Amino acid sequence: MIEVRGLRKCFGDVVAVDDVSFEARNGEVTALLGENGAGKTTTLRSIYGLIQPDAGEVRVDGVDGIAQPQSARRGLGVLSEARGLYPRLTAREHMRYFAHLQGLGRAETETRCEDLVELLGMGDFADRRAAGLSHGENTKVALARALLHDPANILLDEPTTGLDVMSTRAVRELIVQLRERGKCVVFSSHVMQEVAAVSDRIVVVSAGRVIASGTPAELRRSTGLDDLEDVFVALTGHSGARE
Repeated sequence: MIEVRGLRKCFGDVVAVDDVSFEARNGEVTALLGENGAGKTTTLRSIYGLIQPDAGEVRVDGVDGIAQPQSARRGLGVLSEARGLYPRLTAREHMRYFAHLQGLGRAETETRCEDLVELLGMGDFADRRAAGLSHGENTKVALARALLHDPANILLDEPTTGLDVMSTRAVRELIVQLRERGKCVVFSSHVMQEVAAVSDRIVVVSAGRVIASGTPAELRRSTGLDDLEDVFVALTGHSGARE
């Protein structure tokens, strides 16, 4: 479970995140929905400790993510906006390396690697270097790396950006599987179809602030609109909603 309370982060005179609060529960998929520059990535980076917020509170399974960042990170699996793969390492070597960093033993590492290779459909490229992989294959390697230590909480920053149709479908199916296993999944997106397909709760962010939150059904009822794209347009105050 992830709890965010009163999160604020400024970069110079720019307020990137302003009093953001929400709760992401176990066994649910929580979507951070907003246009580019809304503050989604800054919020996620604050949760996993890459950015030190100016104010607010982050808790991961009750652990204070600001005062005890290392302890909080142990309960997190993170797919960041920058995939950050080492070009000379193979997909399998990436997994083994990060398993070592997480303190997994050799036998457990090999079992987890094989499970993830099968789960993510990586058999054709598991032993190829990252430098020669496609964008979608790189994303799968980064996902495997994030899931290797079987974390209870998963953060995915726009996981399907740049993926083809089949890779996008595979990532969405994975998100559903993680939810079914009782994981807490938080993902950022501005793709309405994606949010509608997998989310249990939606947190709508605009200009660094949470302007609405609830289940998809609750947001539809509050706006009187059926399509999530129209809901988003109505909530953010932009013109151009479909008739």
